[in-house]
Amino acid sequence: MARKPSPPHKGGHAGACRRTSGFTLVEMSVTLAVLALMVAIGLPSMREFRARQQASATANLLVSHFASARMTAISHNVPVVVCPSDGAGACRHGTDWGDHWLSFRDPDGNRQPDDGNDLYRNETVPDAPSIRITSTQGRRHVRYQPTGMAYGTNLTIRICHDGRVASSVIMNNTGRARTVRGDMKTPC
Repeated sequence: MARKPSPPHKGGHAGACRRTSGFTLVEMSVTLAVLALMVAIGLPSMREFRARQQASATANLLVSHFASARMTAISHNVPVVVCPSDGAGACRHGTDWGDHWLSFRDPDGNRQPDDGNDLYRNETVPDAPSIRITSTQGRRHVRYQPTGMAYGTNLTIRICHDGRVASSVIMNNTGRARTVRGDMKTPC
């Protein structure tokens, strides 16, 4: 049996090394250094983004609570109060809205729920330990009339993250609430 001759090498010398694909140590080091730099630059802004999102979600929850209370007052033709809650189903007398807030029927005008049947909503603040919610001194609750109006002074509720205003909910005398994005620089 005769042996077939082997084909000639295309690259020149038979003992020449072929180039392998892959990364060199220098290329890998440069890539990791660039990646570390991007993470170092992006991480603080990602934290601020997350804080803004938590504050925005809390503000939107408050606005929906106010809108729901206003609609309830109009549709049921009864005054409805929204206030910060003490956690036991009664209004807290202060400016801290940080734990709970509730809405309830208030036909007698005492600005407190008389029994469990008066409650419409009892909302718990989303779990965000660095978020603090406070209102202006002049107005500690909102009382919607059956017409939907909320007489009294304007109300501003500040949602703060790490001691800085991240968002605000502003309520006017007509009972409409709106959100305003904070600058994360103004102290609470």
